[in-house]
Parts: sequence; C-alpha cells; structure tokens
Amino acid sequence: MSHVGVLLTALAVILSFSACASPQATQQMIDVDITADGRTFNIQMPVGSTVQQALDQAGLRLNALDRTEPPAYTVLSEAANIRLIRVTEEFDVEQVVLPYERRTLRNESLPVEKEVLIQSGKNGLQEITYRRVFEDGVEVSSQPIPVNSVILEEPLPEIRMIGVQAPFAPVKIVGQLYYLRDGNLWRIQESTSNRRAVITTGDMDGRILSISSDGDWVLFTRRSTVEGKINELWAAYIGETDLTTAPLTDRETALVDLGVDNVVHFADWAPGSNTKIFFSTVEPRPTAPGWQANNDLQSLTFSPNGWTTRWTTIIEANSGGVYGWWGTQYFWDADYRQLAYARPDSIGVVDYKTGVITKTLDIIPFQTFSDWAWVAGIAWGPDGKAIYVVEHTAVNSAVSAEESPGFDLSALLSGSNSALRLVSQTGMFAYPLASPLQEQGAGDVDYQIAYLQAQYPEQSQTSRYRLVVMDRDGSNRRTLFPPDDRPGLEPQQFWGAWSPAPMPESESYYIAIIYQGNLWLVNAQTGEAAQVTGDGLTTRVVWR
Repeated sequence: MSHVGVLLTALAVILSFSACASPQATQQMIDVDITADGRTFNIQMPVGSTVQQALDQAGLRLNALDRTEPPAYTVLSEAANIRLIRVTEEFDVEQVVLPYERRTLRNESLPVEKEVLIQSGKNGLQEITYRRVFEDGVEVSSQPIPVNSVILEEPLPEIRMIGVQAPFAPVKIVGQLYYLRDGNLWRIQESTSNRRAVITTGDMDGRILSISSDGDWVLFTRRSTVEGKINELWAAYIGETDLTTAPLTDRETALVDLGVDNVVHFADWAPGSNTKIFFSTVEPRPTAPGWQANNDLQSLTFSPNGWTTRWTTIIEANSGGVYGWWGTQYFWDADYRQLAYARPDSIGVVDYKTGVITKTLDIIPFQTFSDWAWVAGIAWGPDGKAIYVVEHTAVNSAVSAEESPGFDLSALLSGSNSALRLVSQTGMFAYPLASPLQEQGAGDVDYQIAYLQAQYPEQSQTSRYRLVVMDRDGSNRRTLFPPDDRPGLEPQQFWGAWSPAPMPESESYYIAIIYQGNLWLVNAQTGEAAQVTGDGLTTRVVWR
C-alpha cells in the first residue's frame, strides 16, 4: 500500500471513532444561600440536589429538634434561600398545692344538726414538669406545655359528721334485721333503737348479701379498686361467740377473702352449711353494662382461717340463651333444698349436685333497646311447691311480642309447665316475695305474697310502684305502702324482707322495705308503717 493509502485508512479510522463518541455536556449549577447560626453561606449545587445535600455541602449539621425552611427533603431546581432553624427545649419543674375537699356524712346516731369533726383536712402536693420550646434562641411556645405530672402527696379530705337523728319511735322486732348502709352492714336486735355496725369496711357494694342459716356468717361482695375488676367475694364471721380461729384476733369480725372476683348476679350458702358456697361469675368488659356473663355455677368450701378449696364447676360457662350476655340468676327455696334459675328467656330448676338444668317455663324476652336486659323476678313459696314469677305477656297494641308492655304475676306449681295467672299488669319490676308459713285456725298453715305494683303499668319501666300483699292464690289483695299522698317506691330487685315471725306487740307479720333510701317496717295486715332510718343511705335489707 502506498504512503497516501496508509494516511487515508488512518483518517477513516479516526473519523469512525469520532462518530461513535457522544458529546459531553456540562451539568447546570444553581446558587444556594443558607442562613444559619447568624451567618449566610453561599454555595453552588447541581440542579436536582436536596436541601439536606446543600447543608452537607456547607458543613452544617442538623440536630435532633432542628428544622429547615424549606424541609430537608425538598429538591432544588433553581436558585434558593434555605433557612436552618435551631430548635432547643427547656424543662421547668413546678410544685402545686392540691387543696383538700370537704365531705359531710350524715349520721343517724347523732342528734339533728350536731356536727363532729372526724378527720382534719390536709392539702396535697403535685409536681408538674413543663416544656418550653425555643427557635434560634427565641421562645415560640405560647405557654409552657405540661409533659409529666406526679402526685407527691395525696390530699386528705376533711370529714365532718352531721346528725340526722329523727324522733322515730322504737319498734320491738323479732329475729335479727340487717341492713346495708353506706357500704357497711348494720344489725338490729330486739328493738329498732338497738342497732350496731357489724361490718365497717365501707366498700360493700350490695350485689351479694346473704346470712348463713345459723346467723354466724355473712357472704357479701366488696367494691374493687383494681382496674378491670368489678368486685370481690368475701365472708365474715358475725356470731355472738368468740371465733378463736379467726385470722384477725384483735377484731370482733373475722374477714375471709374467698378469692372469687366479679360476682354480679348470684352467690349464696350451700344447704345447711356456713362454710360452703355456690356462686356465678362474669367477665369484666369496658363497654356497658360492664360485663359479659359466664352463666356458670361454681362452688367452694372455706375455713375461718382463710383457706379455700379449688372451685368445683356445677354448670360450665355457656351462652345463657337470648340476651345471655346479661346473666343468669339463681334462687334457693326457703329451706335451701331446691334451686331455681331465671334468665331473659326462661325459668327452671337446677340440680345443684349434677348441674342438670330443667326448663319449666318459656319467657318472652323483653327488648329494652338499651344496654341492660330484663330478667323475670321469681320467688319460691315457703313450702317449695310453687314458684311465683313475673311473666312477660304479648298485648295486641305492641309492635312485636318482645316490645309488649304486658307483665303479669303468675304461679308455677311444682311439676307443671304452665303458669296460673294471678295478677294482670303488675309491671316488669313486680319482684314477688313470699312470707314464711303462717299458722291459721284449726292448725292449718298458709302464706302471703308481697309484690310491687306499677302505678302506670303501660310504662312500668319508668313508673314508680306501691307495695301490695295478697294471699297465695291471688285473693284478698290490698295495697299497703306508701300512702296515696306520698311518691311511690323506686323498684329494685332486693326491695324488702318479711319478718321471720309475728312481731311481739302486734302479733302481725311485718315487711321491711327500702323507701327513699330509708328503712321502713310495714304491717302486712294494716299497712301501718314505722320509719327506722333517716339518712337516705340504706340499700339492702335481710331479716333472719
């Protein structure tokens, strides 16, 4: 190849490589000004850089609380001004006095208007930590922000007791009359003027209150201070003789924690025992009514020194039928030989030895459209041959059977699956109560039924009630209390108790009732009534 040919070949190769190579463009830069720490930094950054990259280029570091304008993640596409704001915080601790509150307790054992200081009040102390925020040394928080609070010393309330003793004439009584007042249990013996507190824990919630057959022990529930726990089941010795085995030997009353929580509907003594109990439980819930019923039946045995056996399950936890979330209630007959149950859709009997449930009567469930369920009030006749029950009945005016305002008092005889209607339209909260067997002429025995009669049966859910007594077959009905010129009774399940025998002076049976928060004694024959307490704090009554 000639010299000219070699040169032409080399030129062709050079031109070929030049054609394959892409042109090189210079990346566009933008001016960025950063203001920080009292200075201004001027730098250049490629288009598409972030604020954070600009800070890094300027050698500026963001502390934990610092912030930028615009935010650090912002992408820069043109000349920009960035501001770095230094954020700091300070904490101030302040102690605040918590003023004590004043409480007044009414006491029927003191004369009217007499006042006694029970406890002097004392202020408490609270420590509050406040946070203050600064930006570039200037406070920006409009007011200190509380971030922590600690009670250093709880305030102690001032407690004064004021007398409300009224001139109620004393009444001689039979047996022992117990009543729950302001979380404490009181006992009356021989005369209403002879009363004393037998349990003074101040936290009895009244859901469970039962005296053993020998009168020596009481079974009761106490409010719980533990979050997520409704109450606790306890037993206490209240007999007249010393209980040398009591764990609290320096007190008259021996308290026994039975280790059972969340008892809402039922707990009572086993037949003929003051150391064995039956009970049912619920599971606490944060929503109304505050529980989900287990509808179970358990038993345990305890000793006065606090020892308890493991639970024995008689009935396993179950759904409980229609509206079973509310719960099943259980009722002993007068001699603790038979156990009945009531739930929103039925009543029946339970073999407490085997746990076998026998339904005896279907109940039309009542639609409350609320967070509670209606359960039929029932009561055993004293001879155990009949169960008196409040039936929910369908009336033609109701939209549906479950919304019916009809409620009747009926008797369900032993061995029968149909109820005999005794009283129509009593109201849903009639809560029948059978008297003890009463001797009649020629050696016969009979008994009476007391119940609450709604003043407005069609609106019995909100109506007030009056005390009515009748013979066991529904005859000889008479309204006793309160008088027509007084407001009616506010119904409650445990509204009263029959005297165990005729009263000494009148030879008549009486009924102890709770009216306007006070204990009254009502003659079951004449309706004559005597007020016993006057402080409005009575919530339950038991007569043995």
